[in-house]
Amino acid sequence: MNAKIIHKITIIFLSVCLLMPYLQVDAQENEVTVNVDSLKVRSGPGLTYNIIGAVTKNDKLDVISKEKDWLQVNFGNSTGWVASWYTTTESLELTNKQIVSKVNQLNVRTEPTTSSAVIGQLQEGDSADAYKSQGDWIEIDFQGRKGWINESYITLTEQTVSKNTNTSENIFEVSVDALNVRSKADLTSKKIGLVNKGDQFSIIDSDHNWVQVELDNGEKGWLYSFYGTFTTGSSSIASAQANETITILYNGTNLRSNNTTSSDVVSRADAGTTFPIAEKVEDWYKIILDDGQAAYVASWVVSASSTTSNETEQSGDKTKVEKQDKKDVARKKGTLKGLTIVIDAGHGGNDRGTTGALGTDEKDITLITSELLSSKLQAAGANVIMTRESDEYVDLRKRVSIGHQVDADAFISLHYDAIDNSSVRGFTTYYMHGYQKELAKYVHNGLGNMISLKDRGTQPGDYLVLRENKQKAILIELGYLSNPSEERNVTTQNYREQATHGIYNGIINYFDAQLD
Repeated sequence: MNAKIIHKITIIFLSVCLLMPYLQVDAQENEVTVNVDSLKVRSGPGLTYNIIGAVTKNDKLDVISKEKDWLQVNFGNSTGWVASWYTTTESLELTNKQIVSKVNQLNVRTEPTTSSAVIGQLQEGDSADAYKSQGDWIEIDFQGRKGWINESYITLTEQTVSKNTNTSENIFEVSVDALNVRSKADLTSKKIGLVNKGDQFSIIDSDHNWVQVELDNGEKGWLYSFYGTFTTGSSSIASAQANETITILYNGTNLRSNNTTSSDVVSRADAGTTFPIAEKVEDWYKIILDDGQAAYVASWVVSASSTTSNETEQSGDKTKVEKQDKKDVARKKGTLKGLTIVIDAGHGGNDRGTTGALGTDEKDITLITSELLSSKLQAAGANVIMTRESDEYVDLRKRVSIGHQVDADAFISLHYDAIDNSSVRGFTTYYMHGYQKELAKYVHNGLGNMISLKDRGTQPGDYLVLRENKQKAILIELGYLSNPSEERNVTTQNYREQATHGIYNGIINYFDAQLD
């Protein structure tokens, strides 16, 4: 009798174990959409597994598990595996969320793909309402229209009614001869009035660098706070504090009791919160909290704004700020401040470049890689110019002329290689002229330290973007799409992250060496 009971318990236990994966699957299930004309379904997570069928463009697939870049999906009465890079994740609605850009010149696009048109850019510290997410993309409100940005370069945080937490500043006094009143907290919004120097207003609301006030006629409007001072009763905050602000870039940023990372944390602030600057102390900003307590925040986790901004808002059209000669800009090691770097995303438009053994178009991944590299270089202070920002054809000579027009300190052309022999693999860095060779060496070494591909070295290459280029220009082949194994590797997000970080390190090292 006991043996029979034990036998039954064992059967029940084994049955539960067998069902566990399916019970877990339901909890993890989500949906993706096929984005290619025909996508093979395989028996396992890899190209070596047998093909058991195919699905077509716009088919919806239920995902039940994931292994690296492969998705296990429901297929008929069974399951199969598809390559994730040929699918799109369904949208997820976001409620009461906003984004804060962590980089300068963040492209806002019409669709959640790097091949779509750029409708504008966000600068470091800019915020916008978020509507929904789709894969690695976030849909936002951009100047009254919807656009998409890549989530790698933003912080997602809760919406706040008033982004300026220093509510003790309740009077705003105009400090310029004439200042436009806007219908919204936006330089592009409608002008609804004009106020003059010395005019004072009670602050109704604030939104980053804007304050909402009520005019004499009872109408409410927005003023750009860089052109005024804040007061509380008879106590005036210094002009420098009112005209200079910092915006927090990351959720949970530490506000410390002193200007060191070892000092006590007195408070924390989320992305998008703005504070007037009380004082600049080395690499830290001193700010005043709501309760009157002083705190310090590190300069590398905020965006600083002042009247040197290109978007001035005095009466009439925005005034131009003359570009400072980059030779006059003091640059410290480890930064690229004052340097202009052109990034050339190879091919584009009707020029697809090479097509990989697994169907990858070179033009698509050169653009994705270029944008990732651009964000890293901008974060180091570089002025980055892209020869193309969408899936468009740009003539080779025009690409070179872009570098000449901006007097680029470096011209980096990114490509992926191909050859008839599918066993060939590795990465190569090319230069043409002697003045380009040292840059090629530094960047190639930086890249080699970050990726595991075969190192094919630096070589002279008779490419037009190198041959006709008066700047220090290099062309990098980031792996062979003609090698199926290498194609799977170089088309992953992890590889692009490592590769662009390696290129970034090489560029930093090259320019640091010029300071010795």
